[in-house]
Amino acid sequence: MNQIFDFLFAQYSAYQTSDIVLEITAVIFGFLSVWFSKQNKIWVFPTGMISTVIFVYLLFKWELLGDMMINGYYFIMSVYGWYIWTRKVDDTHVTPISRTTLKEKRASVLIFIATLIFVYIVYKAFGKWNGWVAYADTLTTAIFFVGMWLMARRKIENWIFWIIGDIISVPLYMYKGFTFTSFQYLGFAVIAIFGYLAWKKHLDNNIQTA
Repeated sequence: MNQIFDFLFAQYSAYQTSDIVLEITAVIFGFLSVWFSKQNKIWVFPTGMISTVIFVYLLFKWELLGDMMINGYYFIMSVYGWYIWTRKVDDTHVTPISRTTLKEKRASVLIFIATLIFVYIVYKAFGKWNGWVAYADTLTTAIFFVGMWLMARRKIENWIFWIIGDIISVPLYMYKGFTFTSFQYLGFAVIAIFGYLAWKKHLDNNIQTA
């Protein structure tokens, strides 16, 4: 039992207490954000912004550039998403849940490719392109960039990207030594599955009503 505990948490003995508290706080607000997203509630954005600000600070401190950029991008897209979700499409309705259009699918592909190139350039510039973790970081960054953009636009397909990215991130963060964050992504993956099912049910009900 002690060996399992040491494997999961031994690395925290070298961390500052304030950093551990901040990571746990960011994880809690991250869970709240994903939960509110599943519930299709606007609170997904303010709670997510608190989580991302904390993670940007921690990841910059830990020199995890790809992860830091993901969270910085989350913050920017949260502002954009907050606007989109509250924008009225007519006198009584705000932007609804919908499926991606062909144009948005093409934009998603461009965002994915552009992110791969951008993260690679950043890692090479800072001398961080030095192992399989860099490849995994680049891939997950591109996946999450597309997922966040689609979520901000209230597209149901965002959940597919979250599920894939979260599953990859669980062992990735465990390997990096951030156990609480790894557990966070495990929880995210579970919530994302239910989030997709909830949004699909909502979308199907709206189609039947129409």
